[in-house]
Amino acid sequence: MRGYINRSEIRMFVISAIILAPVAVLCYQQELSLGTISSIPLFLILLAMLVTCNIEIPISKIRTRKNKTLERDALVLEEIYSVPLVEEISSATSRVFNTIVTFNLGGFLIPLSILLYLIITQINFAALEIMLIIIVAVTLLSEIVDGIGIVIPSYIGIIAIPFALIFDPQNAALITFVAGTGGIMIGTLTTLLTLDKEKNGSAYINIGGAGNFRAIYITTMIAALISYFT
Repeated sequence: MRGYINRSEIRMFVISAIILAPVAVLCYQQELSLGTISSIPLFLILLAMLVTCNIEIPISKIRTRKNKTLERDALVLEEIYSVPLVEEISSATSRVFNTIVTFNLGGFLIPLSILLYLIITQINFAALEIMLIIIVAVTLLSEIVDGIGIVIPSYIGIIAIPFALIFDPQNAALITFVAGTGGIMIGTLTTLLTLDKEKNGSAYINIGGAGNFRAIYITTMIAALISYFT
């Protein structure tokens, strides 16, 4: 994302805004919650995640390989993932990227702080067990897309829902959020740590940003809505 917005990103913002409108009403009516987090704070969290999803916090630098075929696919990848890939390629050296690893504010730091708060104030062992399943799923299903970084399926977090309904249906919303977002974030970090820098590369690798923000945001939104029925 990195401050770059194209038509694909605008569509995501529009769809999210449309969904947030009825969510705002439900929160105003005190119908939604997430563990010990009540309706109004929950809505503010969802709004803050969306508003800050283009803010990246640099944490590290590594050198990764620049694929020779990247220039051919740059325009298509840029349109799909809303990443200024053409600019990145032109500013990089001919053979390698000086990759900047970043934490996304809306897709990593905010949900991580909420995750830690819920684990401390309302620990649920079923959520932690299900989180392990999500970590494995993310690790197996994530891929490194040259020039983009770590990409995971947008709806991978919903894997937590049936397990939550089986093991603790009364806390299905809490479990879906903790297991889903926690599994996605840890699985993404695992993928980063096992990255083969000689085969794949990108000018940026965003944890919680391009390629994985939608999975985290969708999981958080679904968890909030599940609380209406539990």
